[in-house]
Amino acid sequence: MAARPVSRMLQRVLRSSVRSCSSGAPVTQHRPGEPSQTAVEELSRRRQFLREHAAPFSAFLTDSFGRQHSYLRISLTEKCNLRCQYCMPEEGVPLTPKADLLTTEEILTLARLFVKEGVDKIRLTGGEPLIRPDVVDIVAQLHRLEGLRTIGITTNGINLARLLPQLQKAGLSAINISLDTLVPAKFEFIVRRKGFHKVMEGIHKAIELGYSPVKVNCVVMRGLNEDELLDFVALTEGLPLDVRFIEYMPFDGNKWNFKKMVSYKEMLDTLRQQWPELEKLPEEESSTAKAFKVPGFRGQVSFITSMSEHFCGTCNRLRITADGNLKVCLFGNSEVSLRDHLRVGASEEELLQIIGAAVGRKKRQHAGMFSIAQMKNRPMILIGG
Repeated sequence: MAARPVSRMLQRVLRSSVRSCSSGAPVTQHRPGEPSQTAVEELSRRRQFLREHAAPFSAFLTDSFGRQHSYLRISLTEKCNLRCQYCMPEEGVPLTPKADLLTTEEILTLARLFVKEGVDKIRLTGGEPLIRPDVVDIVAQLHRLEGLRTIGITTNGINLARLLPQLQKAGLSAINISLDTLVPAKFEFIVRRKGFHKVMEGIHKAIELGYSPVKVNCVVMRGLNEDELLDFVALTEGLPLDVRFIEYMPFDGNKWNFKKMVSYKEMLDTLRQQWPELEKLPEEESSTAKAFKVPGFRGQVSFITSMSEHFCGTCNRLRITADGNLKVCLFGNSEVSLRDHLRVGASEEELLQIIGAAVGRKKRQHAGMFSIAQMKNRPMILIGG
């Protein structure tokens, strides 16, 4: 785990030391645009100071198995402009009344609290987060949070090309785009709406603006799109994409069936038949993805193996739903309302006690795909992808 920011008092000491160093140090000639040797040495000293004085990770966000939860996913809305088969029942879902959804200020209040306790990555989800009118402002406000290193978004891409320049200026640093087929007609069948070309436009806009890699999430379902695996991998030859093949997961109303699920091993075998030289990449700590690369290709492919090879042992994720419930496990049906406590005036310490109790109850691992399929849980759209 990377070092957390030091306290404000220590930061004042650092700033003071920088001023005194800069005022008393001799001026050294250097090329314009390049840092001076004095500045480089001072930066090195500051980094060393930060490492030595890093605060311990929050006990409230550490569960009984020692997992430190530094990654928070916040759902901004339950609404979506698509109707993906694996995410939402065909008939739709009953939406939470607006008054019961988190306000922008409540979202930011919770974000500040979690970041203060050690969260250094926040991902905005939905529904479709980019249909929320103030999404750019939310990103900008999050960007001001000291200690938050990554602000990501998971989007269906329909509005991405239009909004991404503003989002990038606001501080958006990572993008995941959902795309389950490269065939326009099949796209309409899967998502029950038009929009394939808008999604592709969004992917290319992200590349144009320098996001690398641009992550493309593809839920693989037997009989629907498993015949496109090679076509998706081929995209990574010339584009800086991370195509992430996701095992089909059971959620309320998505008619999950084990026979529809294509396992990671089966997908990998298919890819190796075409590219025997496919090489495994090192896994990042707490990563949900097993990453591979075809030598010489710009991008890479990954597998999210939630069903066949779970990664619960290194899970560092927490979720807040659009109506303000904290979910400590995507596949668990245990939730606690942070919204209700906020609205009755709970103090920061009281909120932390509630959060800490929920995190402390997190189980070692999820129940397994067959048990999950029988368990009552929210549809994916009401959880936040």
